[in-house]
Amino acid sequence: MQFQTPLVPARLVRRYKRFLADMVLEDGAEITAHCPNPGAMTGLAAPGARCWLERAAAGRKLPFGWRLVELPGNHMACIDTTIPNRIAAEALAGATLPALGPLHDIRPEARLGPGTRIDFAARDAHGRTVLIEVKSVTLARGGWAEFPDTVTARGTRHLHELARAAREGARAVMLYVASRSDATRLRIAGDIDPAYARAFADARAAGVEALGLACTITAHAIAPAGPLPVDPSPRAP
Repeated sequence: MQFQTPLVPARLVRRYKRFLADMVLEDGAEITAHCPNPGAMTGLAAPGARCWLERAAAGRKLPFGWRLVELPGNHMACIDTTIPNRIAAEALAGATLPALGPLHDIRPEARLGPGTRIDFAARDAHGRTVLIEVKSVTLARGGWAEFPDTVTARGTRHLHELARAAREGARAVMLYVASRSDATRLRIAGDIDPAYARAFADARAAGVEALGLACTITAHAIAPAGPLPVDPSPRAP
């Protein structure tokens, strides 16, 4: 996925009200950018961080949208929570995840039940229904990419729904997209959300697959980079 317009470097002054971030552009201009991430963004919103912004389309209230933040070692993290699903779609269409095998009839935002949707539904080589829910992973601690970075009742509900689908005969997959180019391994942050960790264990026991997807991230584009190992043992509370 290439960014539609060249990204603009800036320095973060502060992030506030979840969706707003004050920035200083390289020419010294002070602007307010849209922050497309309602989460905790632990470790990614420190004042002074070098960020990359995308100019907003005409008619938008704010002139820029925040897309990336630089990490140590020439790495990047994508803070835009709308992008991981697009990267997952590229990975599914391009067979970047060998564990899934070839998929056909890939459909985004498929209905899972009354009032419930799943990020992707598809069919595998055997004609079996494959249901895939995508999560963006931005937290890193002690060399691990970890999910979630805050308590997520919605994420827990998704695990329960996938477990139910697996018990009913579907192939159910939780796909964790590492929105950081420095990620080499992934696990569940059981100390942050014990309920999610319990639901993860229950889902695994029901047959839900947990897959990780690494990404390459630059100021020009983000692309799927292949499988990322997922440790089935959550970080202890």
